[in-house]
Amino acid sequence: MALTLGKKLITVMLLVLGTWISKSLSRTLLEESFVERHEQWMTQHGRNYVDDAEKKRRLKIFKDNVEYIDKVNNQGNRTYRLSVNEFADLTNEEFIATHTGYKISTQPSSSPKNTFRYGNLSRIPMTMDWREKGAVTPIKSQGQYCGSCWAFSAVAAVEGIYQIKTGNLISLSEQQLVDCVVEGNSGCNGGGVVSYAFTYIIQNQGLATEENYPYEAMDGTCDQEKASINAARISEFVILPSNNELAILQAVATQPVSVSLDATGHDLQFYASGVFSGQCGTNLSHDVTAIGYGTSEDGTKYWLIKNSWGTNWGENGYMRIQRDSGAPEGLCGIAMQASYPVV
Repeated sequence: MALTLGKKLITVMLLVLGTWISKSLSRTLLEESFVERHEQWMTQHGRNYVDDAEKKRRLKIFKDNVEYIDKVNNQGNRTYRLSVNEFADLTNEEFIATHTGYKISTQPSSSPKNTFRYGNLSRIPMTMDWREKGAVTPIKSQGQYCGSCWAFSAVAAVEGIYQIKTGNLISLSEQQLVDCVVEGNSGCNGGGVVSYAFTYIIQNQGLATEENYPYEAMDGTCDQEKASINAARISEFVILPSNNELAILQAVATQPVSVSLDATGHDLQFYASGVFSGQCGTNLSHDVTAIGYGTSEDGTKYWLIKNSWGTNWGENGYMRIQRDSGAPEGLCGIAMQASYPVV
């Protein structure tokens, strides 16, 4: 009897030990797979760390992000997908701090906003893509440590309307705005305001080309000689009515428009494709440019967005985000603050 109980006890202990060894081995293999995947990702994106402690910390962040991305993609009920992109070793807080740059305007609410001249536009095309009409320069990147999204948003809007009016598509200088816009601009470390960028271009009587005043992804002193060689001018700018996606639609049907977004959240950080319809708030943090709109195959209306995070993010640097989401401010606050330049 005692011998039988002893054998059963040994059998149970062996089973428990085997299960523990199996789980431990699985965890070890999983950890090793993440280490290998992180190494491959580092090679792909040319990432290096200052020491082993930093590498270990980044591996943990990478692992958490990859698990989140896989979880979202495996749900299968989304209109968009995420990917393990070049931002996968950053927390969302770090990403927002280093890759956005929206700044709240201190301009008095009574400041002139000029007249919204597309309010009576009734014949609006079903779709629009200003890339197809030659009014959009290739995707650019604001870099890892410069909060200059406002400059890229403003420049893309100016590039667009200048091409529409003249037929010439010219890549214009974001660095000139980073260096030379004084009012409302805290440079790479504090962000800036699109309307102040437009104001500077008007007062400076134009903006230099990208080639003449190239982007450095860091704060610099305004080069007055380069800044005086103007390639494109605008005469004024218009701030659209807030919380009105119809007004934005009327404007984007006519030209690219600068808009702002709440870019917080992992889903935007790792957005890869499809029409983004995920969770986001209205705490504006990032400036982009609306360069079109349309309807996806499943009937989801969207805005077509040009971003400044390089071509490895999103749909080769572009994004589609849900249009007419039901909220007056639009998804991610896209209808809260929009403006466009006038040539």
